[in-house]
Amino acid sequence: MKKYDLTIIGGGPGGYVAAIRAAQLNKKVALIESSHLGGICLNWGCIPTKSLLKNAEVFELIKDSKKYGINIQDYSVDWQKVIKRSRNIANRMGKGIQFLMKKNKIDVINGFGKIIDNKTIEISNNSSKETINTDFIIISTGASPNYFPGMEPDGKNIITYKDALVIDEIPKHIAIIGAGAIGIEFAYFFNSFGSKVTIVEAQSHILPNEDIDVSKELERIFKSKKIDIKTGVKVNNILSKGKTATVNLEDSKINCDKVLVAIGVKANSSNLGLENNKIKTDRGWISTNEFMQTSIDNIFAIGDVAGPPWLAHVASAEAIVAVDYIYNHSPRPMNYD
Repeated sequence: MKKYDLTIIGGGPGGYVAAIRAAQLNKKVALIESSHLGGICLNWGCIPTKSLLKNAEVFELIKDSKKYGINIQDYSVDWQKVIKRSRNIANRMGKGIQFLMKKNKIDVINGFGKIIDNKTIEISNNSSKETINTDFIIISTGASPNYFPGMEPDGKNIITYKDALVIDEIPKHIAIIGAGAIGIEFAYFFNSFGSKVTIVEAQSHILPNEDIDVSKELERIFKSKKIDIKTGVKVNNILSKGKTATVNLEDSKINCDKVLVAIGVKANSSNLGLENNKIKTDRGWISTNEFMQTSIDNIFAIGDVAGPPWLAHVASAEAIVAVDYIYNHSPRPMNYD
């Protein structure tokens, strides 16, 4: 059985930063990842969405070029290239993470990690399984899209942000359920490329977690772009049939061809062996102290799986806190200020 000083489950902005930090302290490190290094942020979140938003910004500039004294008579959109550019950027950055792992002599193990006990992890990959021994464990498995009963994504008419990032054609009319960061980014993106966009938000303002001044200003801008905003409204259910979807609200309904469900995230904490090892959770989120330590002394949790704020740079900061505490390297408690 292979033996490691530290094993990290999940290779996102928390996991790979923790791995590098421990390697810099001359520790033998294993990083277990079931999909792609870089996590949601790099592959399906911050990075690819920002590249799509850049495409939208360039397109808006072209449409408004007369304002700048530049007359562009003829232009067209190659939608496949719009999507491909975003994927290429994510893939290129993913290769950069792979290079960093090799450079720092970190063992990357492809598979799904499950904690057998506080010193043992079982890794499943298709039909094969292997077991490793470790002194410390950091859980950095992230989060995934959440949804309520009656609005389950089908990958066709009812989609998540992952589906939206590789959508094969511009929707004629897309309804976006949830006006947090993800919903708002896609509302701007699809509107820029000509989709009719309807935003549905249960709270009284879009971007309900931000300052009210930000919400009001963005609402004004979106309305000037003819984005339909419905706030203080709840969704009863979403029906998908053929190539259309119907969003049934409390007092009305929306007929469209796509519905993007963006109502938050849930912890990727199931099937990790948490219950068997009495690792405390709160509604799925792993409970930690100020050094990211769980209820088991040598097991730590960082990033989205440890609860809000669900931000890439927070995961990276928590990674440094956890590793420095584990190896008594001038540890400081996590400060969210």
